[in-house]
Amino acid sequence: MTTYAVTGATGHLGRLVVQELLSRGVPAADVVAIARTPEKAADLAELGAQVREGDYDRPETLATALDGVQRLLLVSGSEPGARVKQHTAVVDAAKAAGVERIAYTSILNADDTTNPLAGEHQATEQVLRASGLPVTLLRNGWYTENYTARLAEFVERGEIVGATGDGKVSAAPRADYAGAAAAALLADDVAAADGAAGEGAAAPVVVHELGGPAFTFTELAATISDVTGAPVAYRDLTVEAFAADLQQAGLDAGTAGFVAGIDASIAAGDLQTDSDDLERILGRPATPLADVVRAARG
Repeated sequence: MTTYAVTGATGHLGRLVVQELLSRGVPAADVVAIARTPEKAADLAELGAQVREGDYDRPETLATALDGVQRLLLVSGSEPGARVKQHTAVVDAAKAAGVERIAYTSILNADDTTNPLAGEHQATEQVLRASGLPVTLLRNGWYTENYTARLAEFVERGEIVGATGDGKVSAAPRADYAGAAAAALLADDVAAADGAAGEGAAAPVVVHELGGPAFTFTELAATISDVTGAPVAYRDLTVEAFAADLQQAGLDAGTAGFVAGIDASIAAGDLQTDSDDLERILGRPATPLADVVRAARG
């Protein structure tokens, strides 16, 4: 039997992937939920999953966490600036533990994106390609929840402010990405990789560009208006004006520039994809934006 492990199992995405593996019929004893704080995974333990301690910042915990694991989902860390070191520790531990395959949650269009968050994902992909292990790169687009989490704010203000221009975001809810991650772990398509690992690679790499139906921020605002009945409009600014607006709202200059830079990357098309990988892997269409907004409204 194959044993599957998911890091970051108490996070929003990791928990959903563990649940998805179980719902797809993987025996609970063959699912390992790796968490920095195992006590927070009590609900997964009640479902029968093995819960093991594994901390990206404490490599000594990773060997035990990965013992007997054949396939691993490495959920990217949440601490900018530390992720390459953290992810490398997991990859090294996986190799030492005899893990046969790693899937990693990367960023959409990682090959050529200008997104400020991309650098650590790109570096991690390089570490994975050099590992000698078969790899599946799950290049996730934005979570729709990035926007629906602010639904009350948008409705109260009556507007969404940004610097995305006519750029589109191929977003999908976390549950869709979790379903794709579980399906990718269960699939045996690595052997069919077409050389995406690059020259000199020791093992195949499968790349999935994952995103839902693309929408502009104007369309996002219109959808929120339609679902909630409250008028919400999109107000577009230049990148510089948006950064200044964010500073006036209380962000420091560095953070404001970072957030505005993400909007600039959206305007450049970095978070849009025409790939049907998500729909194909899920075996169904990605969840429509209006449905996610409706669920967030409650």
